[in-house]
Order: sequence, then structure tokens, then C-alpha cells
Amino acid sequence: MKNENSKIATFANGCFWCTEAVFVRVEGVEKVVSGFTGGNIKNPAYREITTGRTGHAEGIQIFYNEAIISYIELLEIFFATHDPTTLNRQGHDVGTQYRSAIFYHTNAQKHQAEAFIQHLDSKNIFNSKIVTEITAFDVFYNAEIDHRAYYERNSENSYCQFVINPKLKKLKTYFSNKLKQY
Repeated sequence: MKNENSKIATFANGCFWCTEAVFVRVEGVEKVVSGFTGGNIKNPAYREITTGRTGHAEGIQIFYNEAIISYIELLEIFFATHDPTTLNRQGHDVGTQYRSAIFYHTNAQKHQAEAFIQHLDSKNIFNSKIVTEITAFDVFYNAEIDHRAYYERNSENSYCQFVINPKLKKLKTYFSNKLKQY
């Protein structure tokens, strides 16, 4: 049920299986949808995205209750669970579809993201400068059904074990007070 505290955030930070698995565990997050954004063709399919020629990033839309979790807190988790200093790459996933990007829905989100990146860079939190793109949100295409809740259905998969599990461990270590109780 939508209320005045319901907001939306759109992030890309590598494989959407990873990003979805992280944010679905956060208290105040009502729903996470995997998909594609930031590209130049309509209704792309995963097989097209993986070529890197559509301009889309694998991303997620986060529907959240800002009375429980703020946009800044979502940004904290976003930056802590991927490497925002690698251009068009997260680990072994390489290409523009794996870029680090924030697709803002409001000017407030844009300014908060810019200020947050400036703060992280000024404190030298990372060994290199942040390359996360900040772009106005345009359109989001939901991923095919077999990509949704991928980690929940395939947690024993080697990709999940070696790539997603370390992100979830980091989430639990640094943000345990922000996690849903199962």
C-alpha cells in the first residue's frame, strides 16, 4: 500500500542479482525489482543487455518507506557493497551494463548523491576516485522472471557463493541494525 512515505530509488552497481540480494534484506525496503535502465532501446532483453551495446545498466528499483530508511542510508549501503571506483566493471563482470550508477528521481536525490560522493572522495574512503555516474531517471524495464529473486532461488550456485555471499556478509557486518528480522 502506497503512502506519503513511499519512495523509489534506482541504482546500478554490477550484477543485479547481487544488488537485489543486498537491498531486499534492508528494513524499510518494501520491494526490489531487477531490470535495465539508462539505455537507448525500448524493452531490452537480458541477452541484448549482455552485449553491452544497448547502453543499459543492470539495475534495481528500490521501493522504500522513508519513515524507516532514508535515501542517505540507502546510499551508504550502495557504496559499501560494491566498488564505485572501477569504470564499467564489478569483479569479473565487465562492460557498461555493470557500471556504477545512480538514476535520481528528484533533485533532492541528485544533490544528496553528489554530496555523498564528494564526502566519500574528500575522506579518501576508497583508494581511487569514485566513478559512479549520476543521471536523471528515465525509464526502467523489468528483467525477465528467471532473473528476479535469483539469489533466493539459487544461493548454492557458485556465482552466488563467490560473489553475492561476500556482499551479504559485508551488509550483515556493517549494517546489522538496518536489516529485516527473518
